Amino acid sequence: MADRNPARLAAPLALLAAAVAVVVVVQASRSSSPSSTPSATRTTVTQPARHARQVRRAYLVKAGDTLTVIADKTGVSLDEIQQLNPDIDPNALQTGQRLKLSP
Repeated sequence: MADRNPARLAAPLALLAAAVAVVVVVQASRSSSPSSTPSATRTTVTQPARHARQVRRAYLVKAGDTLTVIADKTGVSLDEIQQLNPDIDPNALQTGQRLKLSP
């Protein structure tokens, strides 16, 4: 028993110390409430009114796009895309194809 290497004890002690540290940090983060932390004052700078979304006139079809995906990406309704592009087959979109998004 006297010839045991003391380094063999280091790994379990390090693991125990790490577990204790995790418990202390978790409990400290739970006990701090938003009212106990100092609050920062936030100043809002107002900008001149701009359009919330730039109006795109066309969309270039990318690989994997469907009309539904394009409608979601652009904010233009699926019906509107189909009305603006009556010659487009929704089941045969091709990469690089240009779709109208506004009249």
